[in-house]
Amino acid sequence: MLALQKVAEGVGNIELREVPEPEMAPDQVMVEIKAAGICGTDIHIMHDNFPYWPPVTMGHEFAGVIVDVGSELEGWQLGDRVVGEPHTKACGHCYLCRTGNPQICTEKRSPGWGIDGAFTSYLPYPTHLLHRIPEGMSFEHAALTEPVGNVVTDVLLNAKVEPEDFVVILGPGPIGLMAAMAARAEGAREVLITGTDADEPLRLKTAREVGIDHVINLQQEDPIERCMELTGGIGADLVVDCSGAPPAIRAMPQDARKLGRLCAVGLTGKRPVEFDWDAAQGKVLTLYFNMSTHYSCWEPSLSMIASGKINADALITHVLPLEQWQEGFDAIEKMEALKVILIP
Repeated sequence: MLALQKVAEGVGNIELREVPEPEMAPDQVMVEIKAAGICGTDIHIMHDNFPYWPPVTMGHEFAGVIVDVGSELEGWQLGDRVVGEPHTKACGHCYLCRTGNPQICTEKRSPGWGIDGAFTSYLPYPTHLLHRIPEGMSFEHAALTEPVGNVVTDVLLNAKVEPEDFVVILGPGPIGLMAAMAARAEGAREVLITGTDADEPLRLKTAREVGIDHVINLQQEDPIERCMELTGGIGADLVVDCSGAPPAIRAMPQDARKLGRLCAVGLTGKRPVEFDWDAAQGKVLTLYFNMSTHYSCWEPSLSMIASGKINADALITHVLPLEQWQEGFDAIEKMEALKVILIP
């Protein structure tokens, strides 16, 4: 079978290779991959800015169907349509795992970077990480569950959007757009999202089309001034960085009100960041750092996609066969795509 792999350390070094079909343990199921999304993490791996163990098949945002069931399992059947949490190889007995946080277990090796992932035809998987796809949901839509899960974990569960919050989202990429939709759907009174001239043709255009309240091009309008105008000079209740851009992170305390909340979602790609610590401390801000998804986000994420609270059709701009992976990666880097779904 074909698999898209990071074959060696260094920038690039991604190849489509013929590999043997994987073997399945007695306590696993075999998932036939029907759709898999390209994540920003995959771009970071391409540029050597995220941990990985080559050679490794990439891809961790997947949806598929069970085609074989291990002999030790009950409750799962051939034909079950599933998505999966990427918390494989978590040890299960450290203080993090035992407090319900396997997503940051030191031993964790997620598919796509730590072990072979979903940019291929078949993937063996432990059932304790699987969730069933709702009836009527397409595999392409279901493949968005993991990135939506990050937004639900980070913005709704951790930073806790509260009723009538004014929320600022920095960065209108796929995660930023999902965060804006989720915040608006789950209680925010208004959401302001920022971007640049480069974001205008697709990202900011999409933000307007999906009904985000205030869409600001920071190269044409001062977003902090606009935020203060809209909040009566108080500032935002919650500021979420989805860009990973050092200038955006530096501006977070300026957007926030006193006793406000900051939520870090975007990765910087190891770029150095300046942060006005004194301004944050003077406003007594709370800063939430985040990594990966929590178990409790997966069913809500599936529900939000199924209900249309997360507009999957607006987010999926490209559906490509696996063989055209380079086109998908290039489109993301050129900001000509939001979510790219690969079909093995």
